Amino acid sequence: MQDKCVKMKYKPNIPNHQNTMSNTLTKRELVNMISEECEMKITQSDVLEVIQKAIEIMTRTLAQGDHVVLRNFGTFYVSEVKAKVGRNPKKPGQDIPIPARTVVKFKVGKELKDKVAQIQ
Repeated sequence: MQDKCVKMKYKPNIPNHQNTMSNTLTKRELVNMISEECEMKITQSDVLEVIQKAIEIMTRTLAQGDHVVLRNFGTFYVSEVKAKVGRNPKKPGQDIPIPARTVVKFKVGKELKDKVAQIQ
């Protein structure tokens, strides 16, 4: 099943690309592209359901403090940011305490890193 969908490629600089305002691939565009390019003829509603479920599972996994690893793409992981003291830009002499917080970070995978490095 995976082999038939491998040919999908996002090329934001194509003249016919639906989103001419920017080079951003939206979830709706991703659903359309998968539905059109996958040889298995999957409906857009089925593709959307799979993408939504994948996002829900990844969110739940990260909320539990675990990693999400997508080989050759990258790893999403939870990290703690220490508390620090910031400066008020309107009153540079005033210190503002910034509390510690938990954030999601992304470490790019080798294959994605190599492909992005080829962009001129």
